[in-house]
Amino acid sequence: MTVLACIDGSRYAASVCDHAAWIATRLDTPVEVVHVLDRHLSVAQPAPDRSGQLGVGSRGALMAELAELDEQRNRLEHESGRKLLDAAAARIHGHGVETVYQRLAHGELADHIAHHEPAARVIVVGRRGTEEDQAPEHLGRNLERLVRASTRPVVIAAAEFRPVSRFLIAYDGGRSAERAVDALIRNPVLTSAEGHLVMVGKDTADERNRLATAASRLRDAGYSISESLMAGDPDRLIVQQVDKLAVELLVMGAYGHSRIRTRMIGSTTTSLLRAVTTSMLVMH
Repeated sequence: MTVLACIDGSRYAASVCDHAAWIATRLDTPVEVVHVLDRHLSVAQPAPDRSGQLGVGSRGALMAELAELDEQRNRLEHESGRKLLDAAAARIHGHGVETVYQRLAHGELADHIAHHEPAARVIVVGRRGTEEDQAPEHLGRNLERLVRASTRPVVIAAAEFRPVSRFLIAYDGGRSAERAVDALIRNPVLTSAEGHLVMVGKDTADERNRLATAASRLRDAGYSISESLMAGDPDRLIVQQVDKLAVELLVMGAYGHSRIRTRMIGSTTTSLLRAVTTSMLVMH
């Protein structure tokens, strides 16, 4: 099993490596760093082929030249990808990780991960990719697909890595939230950090019992956890608590029918991720 670090040419690549190395040293697990060459991100769409307006000989020469240029472009992209992987591996080794595998692939990141995630304990990806790097209002194009399809915990790395000394779990008692708790129990990477279990809902005996049960399970797994039940708007309260507690990591489930989970990846995702600048651990 590995920590799977997904990198590209964006400014998030260094943070992804740092997050992956931090997790791997605590789980005593190798890192596999993968870079996917996504053609339509790295090159502009070719100009329309108007060579048919020329003579037959001219058209053949032009097509041969275009084929040669395409081959050169592919070779340069491959070399660039290899250099990116080498730099990532060197950075991860520098954090004390002995074993780092490298993989250069072609196609779509989400499709690639779907075939290789069974060997991963945790997946680490940047919040935005190269295409969205300079657009804070946009999420990475692959992020939603990856989180929706993955059966593994996904760490969404912020622009800069900060060692996790405090984390917050946005808990609603639903299936995805329980899976997030299960993921922490299976991967005890945060047992040395201060944890806060926050539930936004009605103050009822049933809700308090679910909250207390989740907190008890985490404590039994070695976590130091405080718990709180709040009434109000989940988006606003979770953001407030992230800021108030100065946590380095927000943990939550994704998708489902509760207010928190449906807003994780959906119409208000952009506003939530813009407001929460810390890294996130998401479990579908």
